[in-house]
Amino acid sequence: MKVLHIITCLDAGGANMMLYKLVSGMDRMAFENEVISLVDIGPVGQKIQASGVPVRAVGMRRGIPNPIAVLRLARSIRQNPPDIIQTWGYHDNLIGGLAAKLAGNIPVVWNIQHGTLDPQTIKKMTLWTAKTCARLSRWLPEKIVCCSEVSRQTHAELGYEADKMVLIPNAADLKTFKPDLSARESVRQELGIPSKAPLIGLVNRFHPMKDHHNFVQAVAILLDNVPESHFLLCGDGVTWENPELAGWIEAAGIREQCHLLGERKDIPRITAALDVAALASCGGEGFPNVIGEAMACGVPCVVTDVGDSAMIVGKTGIVVSPGDPQALASGWKQILIDMSLEERQQLRQAARHRISEICDLGKIVTQYESTYKSLVPTNEL
Repeated sequence: MKVLHIITCLDAGGANMMLYKLVSGMDRMAFENEVISLVDIGPVGQKIQASGVPVRAVGMRRGIPNPIAVLRLARSIRQNPPDIIQTWGYHDNLIGGLAAKLAGNIPVVWNIQHGTLDPQTIKKMTLWTAKTCARLSRWLPEKIVCCSEVSRQTHAELGYEADKMVLIPNAADLKTFKPDLSARESVRQELGIPSKAPLIGLVNRFHPMKDHHNFVQAVAILLDNVPESHFLLCGDGVTWENPELAGWIEAAGIREQCHLLGERKDIPRITAALDVAALASCGGEGFPNVIGEAMACGVPCVVTDVGDSAMIVGKTGIVVSPGDPQALASGWKQILIDMSLEERQQLRQAARHRISEICDLGKIVTQYESTYKSLVPTNEL
């Protein structure tokens, strides 16, 4: 079965990494994958290519969809038509859906990664596209994959065709993300942190909905109680050259305890080095990959109650209200100080076990493959 994946771009991001994990894990005796990036081939595109899956970019400009570009995409698809087209976000759901119709009514599966749609943190064009897709959802896609229950509920209320929705969580690669005692020591040596110092991490790009300000405020609060703590932040835009983020840290007087690493290629090592993983987001999340990855490494999580975060951690972590730095800091303290060493070790083991049960990569890949098979009868292949 030929599956063509259409995605806006292949920079670092949750949907992009889920695409990489999916095409890397699918049965290559039964499925042939290809990826089209509407804009360009970014770092995730290079990872996909390295896994042996063809990737090409069509060079569209970011912004308002160009009808001519949609026609060109349809013409390109018609030259080598796939059995299924999988799209991965609002813009490519719209563009890929229209191109699929023009190319010959090829079955399309949409993917929705957003949880809530907050006009304060989402661009107007993205919101317009999401609403347009809601109106076209009865006509364009055969199935709509939602990565979380919150995503499903939010988009059903927006007008998306509920009968077409299927819930498939984002996957955690338990072979790549796993407990690693050597990572703890090597990361601390790299950053000049004492070997016994507690290390709390936030692995997220800089964006309003990720609420780094909430995290910084919580850091200042925790340091009053646990002054030996250190804090690791990494992701796109998370550098000392970011004046807004650096300004918050300087104003709080916590520069010496904060380590801003920007984008990293060794996220499994970075994550495995943490004592606690944090999610400080104020909204927009569906199924945050960083939570599953931390739990796979056996790292307890303190998360804000956004998207499906509370469901993901269950009883293996702590859930707090968004925008409440006092609660976030209290959650960190509960794990680092209030729990015994034995209790923390039990939490680590429970976290990895839980994530293996709900979103192991092999299980999630099987769900996608089953969805594709349901849309294309065997006698048509």
